[in-house]
Order: sequence, then structure tokens, then C-alpha cells
Amino acid sequence: LLGLRAFESESVPAHKNRVDPVSDLAMLRDEMLLADLEICDDRIKKLEKAVTRPSKTREHDEHELKLLRQCRAALEDEKPLAALIQPGEEEKMLRGFGFLTQKRSICAVNVHENAIGSPSPFKDEHSLATFAVCASVEADIIELSPQERPEFMADYNIAALARDRIIQACLSALGMIAFYTVGGDEVRAWPIPSGTPAVEAAGKIHSDLQRGFIRAEVVAYKDFHAAGDMRAAKNAGKVRQEPKGYIVQDGDIINIKFNV
Repeated sequence: LLGLRAFESESVPAHKNRVDPVSDLAMLRDEMLLADLEICDDRIKKLEKAVTRPSKTREHDEHELKLLRQCRAALEDEKPLAALIQPGEEEKMLRGFGFLTQKRSICAVNVHENAIGSPSPFKDEHSLATFAVCASVEADIIELSPQERPEFMADYNIAALARDRIIQACLSALGMIAFYTVGGDEVRAWPIPSGTPAVEAAGKIHSDLQRGFIRAEVVAYKDFHAAGDMRAAKNAGKVRQEPKGYIVQDGDIINIKFNV
């Protein structure tokens, strides 16, 4: 998550109050490229020595060396590694290096409250999403009680908290979704990879639920919210009984029936 400022701050001295999020982002990208390039160079030097002598890992080292040389070429051409390395064996091989430009990014631009509701002042071609956020107003909203928030948000024409939108974007960037369990006065969100079947989602909660899985009682959040509570959702026919192979959807509220 990359954070940038897009308005002048009264608390910052005038000589330091330059506001240019586009240039700031370009500078940040350059620093990330240089950091990755340094890691590449260090590892390439070690591998170039390693492949000159016989060893059990020579074949692997040669493959890694070839891949890192491709990475270095891309970085020298000012291209992030995310555009070069696709999910698969090569991505797994590079994962341990922690390359900054290999990570998918989301950009949050902190704007003045006068700009709330406006689109982000710019788009970043290398980020999956760019959000305009007024951090001070968001902080005020978080301090309010759940009963007070809707009116305050309506006054600022805020349909959804940036926090929630950013969390959703981060999950999407990671190929993840979230389902929910409800019990008593507790509601929990469980992040899982998109495409996960119900029986594996049950194991996320507890291994016993996966081992003794019978079926999943499922209702989509939007149907639950429209009904008001679980009983009303059941009366409206919105609660479904799904088998172990059911693919869990983002926002599903699930109750696992099991027997161990």
C-alpha cells in the first residue's frame, strides 16, 4: 500500500510544503527499482561464482542466474518485476528475495476534505487501484459510534469508508475473498483464496469442521442485510444448504453442519 499527500498541510513549514504526488510516486518507484536492482546484482555475483564449480545445486543455480539476469535487464529498463514475473515456478523461486517491484501495489492519495467524493487526482499505471482518501475525516468517522457514523458520512457524501475499500482491494490483489461466521454477539471474517470449496473453508475455522463436514448453511451478505436477521432470511428462502464442493463466494455468511 503506497500512501501519498495531495494537499498542503498547515502544520508543515512552507519551504517543505511542496505537494506533487505524481513526482513523489515517481521518486518512490525509482527507489524501489534501485533497491531491487541492488539485491539482483548481489545475488548474480554470487551465482556467477557458484556455477563455475561442480555442485548438487548447479542446475538450479544456473536457472536462477538466468532468471535474475532477466530481472536485472527489466529493472535497468525501469520496468517493475510484477510485469515480468507471472505466477508459477519462477515467481516462487524469486519470492524469498522480497523484491519490492514484484509486489502488487495499491495507491492511497490523501486529499483535502474539500475533495472528498472526487476521483483520485491521478492514476498510477503500476497500481491495481488508486484511492482518494481524506485521512483526517476518516479518522473522525472511526471515533464515532456505529449509530452516529451514517449521518456524518452522509454529510460528507461518503458512501463507504476508504478503509473498507482499501481492505477489499488488498484482498482482491492477493486473490483472496472473505466469508463470515456469526455466533452469539461475535462476527468473524475468514480470508481464503478465491475458488475455495466449502469443505476447505470449514477447515479454516477448525480442522474438526472439515473432517466431519456434512453441509454448509449459506446466505449472501446482501440477502442477510436486506432481511434484517437470519430468521427473516430463512423465511425469505435466502438461506441455502450447500455441499462440500460448493465454491464459497465473497461475503457469504456460513454455518457449518458437521459430525465428528
